[in-house]
Amino acid sequence: MDIQELLKKPLWQLTTEEFLMLNKENSSENDNKFSLDPSSKKYVYGIDGIAKLFGCSKPTANRLKKSKKIDAAITQIGRKIIVDADLALKLAKTEKQVESNLIKKGVNLVKSITP
Repeated sequence: MDIQELLKKPLWQLTTEEFLMLNKENSSENDNKFSLDPSSKKYVYGIDGIAKLFGCSKPTANRLKKSKKIDAAITQIGRKIIVDADLALKLAKTEKQVESNLIKKGVNLVKSITP
């Protein structure tokens, strides 16, 4: 039997074999349409999501949010907090690199000043 004929048939009239064949056909089409795209965005929600993303406690996640270091990744509507996970990690990494560079430069300045 043709797939198009089976699609016209009511569900209650399908045999198990026909149903499984339609299901298999549909799942193979969906695999092609909705393959996982590595560039797709990943979001976390709320302070709990930030805490899980960074592997820290809720109070630390709250301090991180309030520090505005990852502000570009956060969208807040009322009490709902939505965080672009990849962007938040990138911002936190660059912030840490900037801080470490400043510390290194500060140490170098102190070494050059002392006799």
